[in-house]
Amino acid sequence: MIAPRSSPAPASPRPVRKAVVPAAGLGTRFLPATKATPKEMLPVVDKPAIQYVVEEAAKAGLDDILMVTGRHKRAIEDHFDHAFELEQALAAKGDTVRLDAVRDPARLADIHHIRQGDPLGLGHAVLCARHHVGDQPFAVLLGDDLIDARETLLSRMLDVRDRLRGSVVALMEVDPSQVHLYGCAAVEATDEDGVVRVTGLVEKPSPDNAPSTYAVIGRYVLDPQVFEVLERTAPGRGGEIQLTDALQELAVGGTVHGVIFDGLRYDTGDKGDYLRTVVRLASERPDLGPEFTAWLKEFVAGLAQEDGAGREGRRAA
Repeated sequence: MIAPRSSPAPASPRPVRKAVVPAAGLGTRFLPATKATPKEMLPVVDKPAIQYVVEEAAKAGLDDILMVTGRHKRAIEDHFDHAFELEQALAAKGDTVRLDAVRDPARLADIHHIRQGDPLGLGHAVLCARHHVGDQPFAVLLGDDLIDARETLLSRMLDVRDRLRGSVVALMEVDPSQVHLYGCAAVEATDEDGVVRVTGLVEKPSPDNAPSTYAVIGRYVLDPQVFEVLERTAPGRGGEIQLTDALQELAVGGTVHGVIFDGLRYDTGDKGDYLRTVVRLASERPDLGPEFTAWLKEFVAGLAQEDGAGREGRRAA
């Protein structure tokens, strides 16, 4: 348990209204499905993954969203635009439920798009947003990380930024064997429960070199000072410009805090976790859950019977 320490006195905040959603990755872990379809558009039940992220931002009051995309990502732009022919067809049928579902993405926020060009890493993708963001603080939400809609992580991070200024990252404690998959933070306690001061960051360390088991997950609230640092940040791990490296420089100056999150998070960037996310969210849907979970119980029971029959057969042999 981290012992409390004092925090710096809060300064006058600038409200955060803008969010950046990097969405230029190639999605190689989901090939061939992502050969022609952006990985961010893969459905999670009946909405693309990126829509959950935009809904989270809008719910937290971020009404100006910039998506940093790449080539072959036009489907993302189309999804958050109006589809007049489809809307007219649904309206003519009187299908108001599906009509609202089709219109909702375009009504969530004021959504803009810019292309990253060369895939030079997350830090470079954030740097591409500089002219849109200007000198304002802003949030960054990664599309692979879905935070359950009942959680208030982003709102909590915005509140911490308002009071403490600087930049804020979301941290989640992970098993030591998993730290090599994340940026990892060295932290000191503050006098606020669940909020720590980040003193250092390492991108995907080995378990032996990790400063803690606090992993940075895909939510950030960044001070515009990060752009100046990213401008001079050299390519790091994987030959890419790493956001973690820029935040490490800011952390040394004492201007980075972390909000520790222990709620529901879904990683849709991994095949197994993607499937588990779909099953979990479908099970909780009032329109799908009862019938789906009944089938799921039967299916799992059948697998257990098959496994038992296989063991008996092996014993008999």
